[in-house]
Amino acid sequence: MSSAANEASTTASTPRFQEKREAVLAAAARHFNQQGVKGATLADIAASVGLVTTSVTYYYRKKEDLATACFLRAIAAHEALVDEAARAPTVALRLAALFRGHAEALAAMDAGTRPPLILFNDIRALPEPQQSQVFEAYTNLFRRVRGLFTGPESAGWTREQLNARTHLLVSVAHWVRSWIHRFELDDYPRAAARVTDILLRGVAVAGAAWPAPAALDQALLLVTPDSTEEAFLRAATELVNEQGYRGASVDKISARLNVTKGSFYHHNDNKRDLISACFERSFSLLRRVLAAAESAAGPGWERTCAGAAAVLRYQLSEHGPLLRSTATSALPDQAHREQVRRTMLRLIERITSVLVDGMMDGSVRPLDPAIAAQVLFAQINAASELRRWVPSARVDNVAALYLRPGLLGLLCEP
Repeated sequence: MSSAANEASTTASTPRFQEKREAVLAAAARHFNQQGVKGATLADIAASVGLVTTSVTYYYRKKEDLATACFLRAIAAHEALVDEAARAPTVALRLAALFRGHAEALAAMDAGTRPPLILFNDIRALPEPQQSQVFEAYTNLFRRVRGLFTGPESAGWTREQLNARTHLLVSVAHWVRSWIHRFELDDYPRAAARVTDILLRGVAVAGAAWPAPAALDQALLLVTPDSTEEAFLRAATELVNEQGYRGASVDKISARLNVTKGSFYHHNDNKRDLISACFERSFSLLRRVLAAAESAAGPGWERTCAGAAAVLRYQLSEHGPLLRSTATSALPDQAHREQVRRTMLRLIERITSVLVDGMMDGSVRPLDPAIAAQVLFAQINAASELRRWVPSARVDNVAALYLRPGLLGLLCEP
């Protein structure tokens, strides 16, 4: 080894180097969470820890390398939680331990006693080879979470059934971070215990039957007419889901539709207005579903199933997907971000009201309806990524494969 390499290796092992690198990673995680991987800059990250940009590049040569390190650090932290949970003897106890550990970690981050971790929203915004490196690590994390289901409870499950339930579990865990701050820090574990209870026991009263497919199909049928405007909205939605607001450039949207940049501006004034229309498109569809579920006849349990199934079928249809909630984090305008988040919270409150209807008519068991609505929203929101883990997921099987265990309990018979 050369003397220069020896010097670099020695420097990297010193406490001061490690301390400063951890400070850079923590600052980077905050900025990436607020502005997205595409939007955050090395200059802003450096300034937040009292450094100049060239000092940050001493630790990580490029922003993409820094983002990769943040993702791998977050994955390692989640793997530690999964490994701890895996020590429990049953699936139910493992899931309870996982969410308890997750809540304790979030409380420590919010209290400032533990550095923040990057959200997993923007992995696809990374270029190659960093994206493949992070996805490989994330896939290994997914497999470890899937291992928590190992036991007699899952005997006979197919791989697609196991992956669908694991995706649901992981998606709910990630979404907890977006709403748990509404609780006191010392109440985070209790909120997590309620999430676990809903995941394991579902929302219906004991012995409730899963509504027949015909009833679900007839309850709500969502169709969006094909048009040039709709094509632009779908393409922009897909790209924002994958790469965030800044990653969904006019060039990429045009390329996805195989049209020129001039054609884009012929049909759209600018990208910002198009993305705003994407949010409104998704919110409008959810409003239609919720209005139908609120006004339909029948018990709240069946109306909840029908509404959720309608949205999931739409997500996997040729008309989908809807914008993922994670898209809000990379919006460049703070006022726009807050407006979108307020609208999202109001729609989740409407899910809560349908569940309360079910509690009042006796078809939904006594539970925390606000947390149950968050769990259901997380499942619906994450359906746009379902085919990554379950390639066989389709419009005609998504309700039985993915929604049913979310509403009847993760350990229900397939």
